[in-house]
Amino acid sequence: MVSPPPGAAAVAARVGLRVGPAPRPLMGSQGRSGPPGNGGAGEGEGGEARKLQEGRVARGKRRKGKGKGKASAGQGGRGSGAEGKPGPQTAKEAAGPRAEAGARAGPREEAEGGGSVEEGARGIRGDKESAGTGKEAQGKEYGKKEEWRVRARRREGARPGRAQGRGGQAWADIAGTGAAMAAAAGEEEEEEEEEAARESAARPAAGPALWRLPEELLLLICSYLDMRALGRLAQVCRWLRRFTSCDLLWRRIARASLNSGFTRLGTDLMTSVPVKERVKVSQNWRLGRCREGILLKWRCSQMPWMQLEDDSLYISQANFILAYQFRPDGASLNRRPLGVFAGHDEDVCHFVLANSHIISAGGDGKIGIHKIHSTFTVKYSAHEQEVNCVDCKGGIIVSGSRDRTAKVWPLASGRLGQCLHTIQTEDRVWSIAISPLLSSFVTGTACCGHFSPLRIWDLNSGQLMTHLGSDFPPGAGVLDVMYESPFTLLSCGYDTYVRYWDLRTSVRKCVMEWEEPHDSTLYCLQTDGNHLLATGSSYYGVVRLWDRRQRACLHAFPLTSTPLSSPVYCLRLTTKHLYAALSYNLHVLDFQNP
Repeated sequence: MVSPPPGAAAVAARVGLRVGPAPRPLMGSQGRSGPPGNGGAGEGEGGEARKLQEGRVARGKRRKGKGKGKASAGQGGRGSGAEGKPGPQTAKEAAGPRAEAGARAGPREEAEGGGSVEEGARGIRGDKESAGTGKEAQGKEYGKKEEWRVRARRREGARPGRAQGRGGQAWADIAGTGAAMAAAAGEEEEEEEEEAARESAARPAAGPALWRLPEELLLLICSYLDMRALGRLAQVCRWLRRFTSCDLLWRRIARASLNSGFTRLGTDLMTSVPVKERVKVSQNWRLGRCREGILLKWRCSQMPWMQLEDDSLYISQANFILAYQFRPDGASLNRRPLGVFAGHDEDVCHFVLANSHIISAGGDGKIGIHKIHSTFTVKYSAHEQEVNCVDCKGGIIVSGSRDRTAKVWPLASGRLGQCLHTIQTEDRVWSIAISPLLSSFVTGTACCGHFSPLRIWDLNSGQLMTHLGSDFPPGAGVLDVMYESPFTLLSCGYDTYVRYWDLRTSVRKCVMEWEEPHDSTLYCLQTDGNHLLATGSSYYGVVRLWDRRQRACLHAFPLTSTPLSSPVYCLRLTTKHLYAALSYNLHVLDFQNP
């Protein structure tokens, strides 16, 4: 460092100039102080000052070059030039034109300025240090901002953006451990997915005050809504969609719908299927929307009968009974049968499933008993003529024949073929059914005599208990009869009526009746146990759907054309499908996928 000449202070005192610290240097274009002029008294002092200043500028350049390299090591630092922004200027350019003018200035300007070279250098150093400190603080603040932005982008699952300053250096250090960062990002994504799933299942924190009520109270409020309002409420948000799918809300609606799996007493027959889904399908039954298909075909005309059990279909063809398995859609069958049950010499007229057995009635006057899961088969002579109908409940078999008798048989293996009771009906028996209480059974006859075709008999003694109705015309035979409960039953036949009987009110008159619009004989009927009723007519294979709360027919489905006109001999239905057996084929009506 060069010191001023020893007489400089005295000369300044004589002249009257102020001796003190040098005034604040002028600022350059970049906010840094420019180098003072060489205003010393001698030529050598100005040269030494310039050399000292140039050395400091060189050292500053080296420092800035290192900082620039560090910034460029980050992800696109601002001073790297990668973003098209100017880097740090050189010392001479940063000093500006005022520094050059000061370098050319002479001794007079030094005298006027009143400052020494050392004081000027101190001013330069102080200003440089203050400028460096300001830049360092600015770099730290900017680095913190960029680090916050990088974290925000990582939370959003995006790639990290560019960092600047010391934040860029920090990100360069983090980027060196790419595997650890990827693992951390994967964990964060999994946590976000779990949190989103919990939020979707949890109740919304914000929203109408209705959502914040207890669930019991919400269930009570929603129980007053109809099907359309519940469906629209489920479209509001995920939580309400889950809440409105509760079976408790749809149970009341399902009990009022057609074929939803609920009986008239409220018993749920399809507990494995959500109630909401069953209500959706029930609308297709109500509107008659279905898709027709053919499951099986036969080459010759037959009088088939069928039964359903779980995912299997049992159907009679001539003197055989074949078991088929449904495919998952329920609208098609596996072509290869699971089992074939034989034993009759003539066609099978009727059969039922009970206690893992098939009890069949044949045209040869015999009753056959088959084990479903084995080859065990027993047949014995039961009647003198063809056996038209058979039923089995609680280990008891009842049969009706064309020989005008009805008989009671035990199902026990040691007593097979032993007749318990023989009942003289004085008329051909077309249909028969055992009461759910196992105390009586009903017979439907041809109505050729002067008595009612529907009569109820005591199962233990074989005595007549009562007869139903009193105004049947001659020939109004009952072709199908079924118990719906211990006190209610349905019947249909040649008189083209479906009648509903309630034994608790009157046995002389039916509670309700439905007339076939085309005056066709009704061969069979089937019910869902609640509001739906299906019947099969004798001409053109017409299947009709009835709502028992109305008199008129809901829908009619003709399954055959004029050349192949055939009665519907048997009907079976589930909550999604209806199966109808005709002379030449087996039809299905798919209400799930219309």
